[in-house]
Amino acid sequence: MTKRILITGGTGFIGQVLCRELLSRDYELTVFSRQPAENVRAFCGRVEAVRDLDQLRAHPGFDGVINLAGEGIADKRWSEQRKKELRDSRIAVTEKLVQVIHSWEKQPEVLVSGSAVGFYGDQGSSVVTEQTQPRDEFTHRLCRDWENAAMPVTDDGVRLCLSRTGVVAGRGGGFLSRMILPFKLGLGGRLGSGRQYMPWVHRDDVVNALIWMLEKTSATGPFNVVSPNPVTNREFTRCLGEVLNRPTLFPAPAPVLKLALGEMSRLLLTGQQAYPENLTHAGFQFKYPELAPALRNSVGQE
Repeated sequence: MTKRILITGGTGFIGQVLCRELLSRDYELTVFSRQPAENVRAFCGRVEAVRDLDQLRAHPGFDGVINLAGEGIADKRWSEQRKKELRDSRIAVTEKLVQVIHSWEKQPEVLVSGSAVGFYGDQGSSVVTEQTQPRDEFTHRLCRDWENAAMPVTDDGVRLCLSRTGVVAGRGGGFLSRMILPFKLGLGGRLGSGRQYMPWVHRDDVVNALIWMLEKTSATGPFNVVSPNPVTNREFTRCLGEVLNRPTLFPAPAPVLKLALGEMSRLLLTGQQAYPENLTHAGFQFKYPELAPALRNSVGQE
């Protein structure tokens, strides 16, 4: 019997690929998006588009839900208004989603809900697993409240997985789309000291991990969705330069980034040496465990 899945954030950088992969596996998809239905189908394929979650109140129900809604955290400088927008697009949407799910005639088997390794805050060079205690800062509070908003579904017996995703590399978007041009022009370089870790992951592995959480009935709780081989910003810069065959001689000093970006500069100047401990212990296999092949694919070299 074909399973029906509800997806929020389906038109995003991860969601578009996720939708098409699920369709190829014969799932039926409903995508919540405020974009026109024709745009949603252009991005996602043959899906049902819903513009308001209230349309799904008292619904017969879905077999599973994947919640990826959230505005890009690095799209704009973090003013107080922008912080509110980031919270509303994640926390308020998730709270409403949980309320809508509770109204269904039949509860879903699983909710896979988005989060990020920013949950842990700046961890310096310490090894970070799902058991690591977080440092209290904006990204931690954002992710903590985002995860907490999803928790009430467990009261109704719904299995809950939390996808703490790293910095996602892939073709046609994401953070690499902003980096490639300056690197191709020979203007790339490390950010700040370059010693901060970048918990990177290829988009294909994010998609595969989300589907793994959806389908593996024993999967529950938080999962660091990051490569098993984290690198520092200096190492990432060197590797991207080698992939593009360009020098990386122009570092961006920390004071300049702080002046230009304010508090948001912490996204670039701090990080986590995060490992996917729960995924790997459960037997999940990464398609791109190493950085160089992931970058070559992401820039269209394979």
